[in-house]
Amino acid sequence: MAVCGLRALHISELEGKKPMVIVMKKNADKEQLEAVIRRIEELGYRPHVIEGETRNVVGAVGDERGKMVLQGLESMPGVDNVVPILKPYKLASQEVQSEPSVFEVAPGVLIGGTHHLVMAGPCSVESEEQMISVARSVKAAGARVLRGGAFKPRTSPYAFQGLEEEGLRLLDLARAETGLPIVTEVVNPRDVELVARYADIMQVGARNTQNFPLLKMLGQLDKPILLKRGMATSIQEFLMSAEYILSEGNRRVILCERGIRTFETATRNTLDISAIPVLKEQTHLPVMIDPSHATGHASLVPSMCYASMAAGADGLIVEVHPDPAQALCDGPQSLTPEDFSAVMAQLRRFAEVAGKTI
Repeated sequence: MAVCGLRALHISELEGKKPMVIVMKKNADKEQLEAVIRRIEELGYRPHVIEGETRNVVGAVGDERGKMVLQGLESMPGVDNVVPILKPYKLASQEVQSEPSVFEVAPGVLIGGTHHLVMAGPCSVESEEQMISVARSVKAAGARVLRGGAFKPRTSPYAFQGLEEEGLRLLDLARAETGLPIVTEVVNPRDVELVARYADIMQVGARNTQNFPLLKMLGQLDKPILLKRGMATSIQEFLMSAEYILSEGNRRVILCERGIRTFETATRNTLDISAIPVLKEQTHLPVMIDPSHATGHASLVPSMCYASMAAGADGLIVEVHPDPAQALCDGPQSLTPEDFSAVMAQLRRFAEVAGKTI
């Protein structure tokens, strides 16, 4: 049940305020919903409709001093109850939406709920031959999305920075060849329009988790956003970053745990497996794992894939390269196509136990 004319809430409107959620009854009709929206506006609050599987809810943001007035909405036809949103992240919170979000990242490709989505491909796009080869192999193994970096933010300014628009063009060729939708990273706000012309899913890397101007721009797109956790980002900070995207109107946000920085040197980062159940308690958004960047070693990737499935992850994004020894970026953490195929075969056994479909 869609209601037109409502704009998305912005973070600046949520800070320092105590939003309330008006939960509509399952059988509430459009007229009852619109009456509630009008009353919220009359009371000086801003309404935001969140459409659910079985019922709608309306977020009302305004001055905390008037929140008791909103409780009177419980007597209106079609209203089930009125509750406060206590979390600082509002639209990402389970207080707004208790059921897990399930949505398409491309036609016929779902994530969330019982749908476990695997994305795979090389860290960086290097050549047409490389991309076509790896796209065919990961599709044959069961991946549903092709990953590949056209723009590469690197620690060293002298390292390979990616092929940029030529890399996007090669990803497009691989998509045409295999039918796999593509996910690729956008690094700079000025490149959002360019990357959006090619990508099915826009990725935000760890270094840009709190690049708020970039997140706000992505929130205005009608494309899924894969948001990676920063190397030193807390769970709450991570969800607040997601809130920037959600508050601009884009509801298709995927969270990705890719390891955090600790004192440990045996792995590239420390994969926070516990982030999966923690996030599942806090948010309705789907949660993925990047075992490649987390561990930095191809030999450790398979076990982390299986562990993430057991912990309840909704998907994986794995680096696969036809010749890791010759890779221009992150070869040591990349699986060969043969190894990836073996991981997928084993992962299906874990998925059956977890009640997931790949």
